[in-house]
Amino acid sequence: MSKKNDTTEDQAPQAVSDQFSKQVIEQRLTPNPLNLFSMDKDTLRLALVTAQFALRATRQQTPPTINKPTGLLVLVNGMEQAGKGTAVTQLRQWVDPRLLKVEATIGDCPLEHQPIWQAHTKALPRHGDVMVYFGNWYADLLYNVMRMATLDEDNKVKKSKDKNNNQLKDKALPIGQWQDYLKQALTKLQAFEQDLAANQTKLLKCWFHVDIETLQARLNDDKADPEFLYQIDWKNKKVVETFNEVATALLRQQGDWIIIDGDDKSQAAMHFCHQVLQAMQTALASSRIEESEQLENVKKFEPVKVPKTLINIDDTEIDKSEYHEALADKQARLAELLRARKGRHVIFAFEGMDAAGKGGAIKRLVAPLDPREYQIYNIGAPMLYELQHLYLWRFWTKLPNEQIDRISRIAIFDRTWYGRVLVERIEDFATDEEWQRAYDEINRFEADLVAAGTIVIKYWLAIDKKEQLKRFEAREETPHKQFKLTDDDWRNRDNWADYVQSAADMLARTNTEDAPWCVIATNEKRQARLDVLDHAIEQLFLALSDN
Repeated sequence: MSKKNDTTEDQAPQAVSDQFSKQVIEQRLTPNPLNLFSMDKDTLRLALVTAQFALRATRQQTPPTINKPTGLLVLVNGMEQAGKGTAVTQLRQWVDPRLLKVEATIGDCPLEHQPIWQAHTKALPRHGDVMVYFGNWYADLLYNVMRMATLDEDNKVKKSKDKNNNQLKDKALPIGQWQDYLKQALTKLQAFEQDLAANQTKLLKCWFHVDIETLQARLNDDKADPEFLYQIDWKNKKVVETFNEVATALLRQQGDWIIIDGDDKSQAAMHFCHQVLQAMQTALASSRIEESEQLENVKKFEPVKVPKTLINIDDTEIDKSEYHEALADKQARLAELLRARKGRHVIFAFEGMDAAGKGGAIKRLVAPLDPREYQIYNIGAPMLYELQHLYLWRFWTKLPNEQIDRISRIAIFDRTWYGRVLVERIEDFATDEEWQRAYDEINRFEADLVAAGTIVIKYWLAIDKKEQLKRFEAREETPHKQFKLTDDDWRNRDNWADYVQSAADMLARTNTEDAPWCVIATNEKRQARLDVLDHAIEQLFLALSDN
């Protein structure tokens, strides 16, 4: 019969970081290339879990500091049967498995009308987390390239299993053609990944490789095989040779892949875990920003001259009966064009001064449509879980998406990603370096959407300060409109000049050929609504004519 030890009190388990001196912890968290492959299993395991908890702590800063919450995304790709699963299994055993997110795809045809990376954005890790992503966007890219580059036994191109059932030609594309497609896609993905890294989602890209003989031997053993990556026939040597040719082109263009030899799976797992440790340590180092360093990273910003269109606001009134007649005609034409777009995604982005009429314009825009055809997103301050991702993430996850089983492929944003260079700039929610960098990030984001076939239509609605006050007071006196007026709206009037200047800078730096701005500057609500419809009709007509 056992006896209770009454002298022993229950103690809360200590965090890993509490069990050692600060000096020892710092040593384990500091990148050291000389130690990259020299740690024994116990030392490596302890260093991994220490770094994992330290990375998580960047998201839980108390008190707040200028240091950046930082996450790590580990992309795992390469040959089949090269030890990828063994390596990630080992990693998960050596870290706290609750804090390691693992996702997997096998590759499929990129979805129509959206960038290749879009289908994967919901899986991106929060800042402070580590995520391993098998397959990812490179699996979709490789699947598509292999469809272009291979033939089946009957000398016919394999039919895609994707829902669009796209057909390629009855012969494989010449090498130059699939290489051009691959090169362009890799360039776009490299830019996307650089934007992830710049916004504190660091990347480690691991490519596992084995020779053909080892691959064939493992395919023919008695062990069960998972569903094959990239959906290709790994038992066909000609297919594998083509894959290696494609992989060589990929790895030559992107020099940031870590190539892991999977001949010995145990050694490959050790190599992989060392690389993950080094990446976590590097991510931690990047999260620590000295104030002097932060100032050094900011280039001198040159504001543009505010254009007259943002200052000299039109006051011309329009007759009510003429307005209603024109409105009905334009709404009918808009609905006709939207329903003739053949599934292409459409994004309407509304920005403007408070009370400039964004809501009223949107109401007239959607009036001729079935509510099932569109989604409206009223964007306010980000939620906590949204702040734990890079700032564009909350918009990426709201884009029209072919993966979602609903018919709406039209997204209307009342306030947008441009908040980064407007309110976040003015209210110091973003650093100077962050909002100044955002112009180029936004331009790349929109260019990717347009290149994939999405139609992006952007509006800036401008009124003068006197008209805004008039509308504020009217809202105060109208019960069903009082909810529209907040204390922030009144406070923002004190920063009127700053908002006008920020708008001018935004319009100058993000008015691109892919996604031009339409500035509607009038104090007449009815005219603004008609102008919104006119521009939408014009842009849709041009986009559909070019298709």
